[in-house]
Amino acid sequence: MIKRIKTPLRAKEIKKLKIGDEVLLSGVIYTARDQAHKRLTELLKKGLKLPVDLKGAVIYYCGPTPAGRKVIGSCGPTTSSRMDPFTPKVLASGVKGMIGKGRRSKEVVKSIKKHKAVYFLAPAGAGAFIASKVKSSGKEAFVDLGPEAIYRLEVEDMPLIVGVDSEGRDIHKRLK
Repeated sequence: MIKRIKTPLRAKEIKKLKIGDEVLLSGVIYTARDQAHKRLTELLKKGLKLPVDLKGAVIYYCGPTPAGRKVIGSCGPTTSSRMDPFTPKVLASGVKGMIGKGRRSKEVVKSIKKHKAVYFLAPAGAGAFIASKVKSSGKEAFVDLGPEAIYRLEVEDMPLIVGVDSEGRDIHKRLK
């Protein structure tokens, strides 16, 4: 059975999610890739205020293509492991969900468990389809980074699979 969830993510909802669960996510999410993560962690290390409120937020590892006449261009997931060096610090700031593709490091899985967060897998190669689930889009922070800027996306029924749940269970280990 597909689970419908909304952002911001709440502890009660996260706890119910188990690896392999199919999810339809609706609400506001933020895109952030390597360079945005680097800047976020630099701000956190300095004790400075972040340009977006990440409490309960979901970050999508994505760099959208230009929109043209649509709300957003293609916006498929990027490889999540590239964010692994930054993820524990970002999770400690209040992020409760991440969306991407691929495995996470042991350190990140431990951090997901510690912070009672969740990692979702988005369908790779389906950027145009995922874009159809985006109802509004706008650059929110680090606009000088172009497609790697932080975008605020409002999504409706974005299809995802739970890859790592709040207990640290990892779908990639289960598949072995």
